[in-house]
Amino acid sequence: MREEAIKRFLLVTGVIWLLIFSLIPFLWMVIISFSSSPDFLVRGEGSFTLKNYIDIITIKTLHFPDYLKNSGIIAGLSALFATIIGAFAGYAVSRFRFRGRLPLIMCVLGLSMFPQISMVGYLYRMMSMLGWINTYPALILPYTAWGLPLALWMLLSYFSQIPQEIDRAALVDGASRLQILRKIILPLALPGLVSTYLLLFIFSFNEFLFALMLTTDHHARTVPVGIALFQGLHGELPWGYIMAASTISSLPVVLIVLFFQRYIIQGLTGGAVK
Repeated sequence: MREEAIKRFLLVTGVIWLLIFSLIPFLWMVIISFSSSPDFLVRGEGSFTLKNYIDIITIKTLHFPDYLKNSGIIAGLSALFATIIGAFAGYAVSRFRFRGRLPLIMCVLGLSMFPQISMVGYLYRMMSMLGWINTYPALILPYTAWGLPLALWMLLSYFSQIPQEIDRAALVDGASRLQILRKIILPLALPGLVSTYLLLFIFSFNEFLFALMLTTDHHARTVPVGIALFQGLHGELPWGYIMAASTISSLPVVLIVLFFQRYIIQGLTGGAVK
């Protein structure tokens, strides 16, 4: 009984410390975003205000609504394309036995381990040749390619759980492979598809390096880069604006996790037990 109480105490203590460690930076960001002075705890000055939020939305030179729109469009489309391509690839690899199948999967996984900085120079040169610098395709294409390994591995593990006897029965009934994928496999694997899309959306929404190198102004620049360059626009660190913009841009990710956590967990653990 004593051992059980010790385990429970250690578990509760660990959870509390983890929550404190995770939530304090976020709470500090929210507090600063509503304060008129970022060092109000030191000087004892400052008051509650909505000015920071009003300014980043209404001041046109900050272009924050443009950054938010760009991030939503780019992240949404790149996650959609990666999920669709990953679904086709995952179905093919899980259903067909061909030479080099395992090395192909390992190569796709290996490619995802290359650091972004090692290829951003070549990517910039390619986008310059195509005339795509500071456009949506300049980010959608790399984000789609960068998210494909994750999409393939998640959907492959999910499709592998679905018995192949279902495919054989549908083939006997005259269905094509495309009809089987569209009408049978994808509906059964819906939690995996949703979780894959959400994780890819979060990844693309938060990506910084490609967005920094491949965009030049608010026409295609995303939220992470836009917030980082607030200081360049003003010649100082406008912490109130930075924290307010960070709080607003964090809301979509937080809401996605809160409302779709069941699908995310099912998708991540779907291939763990067959």
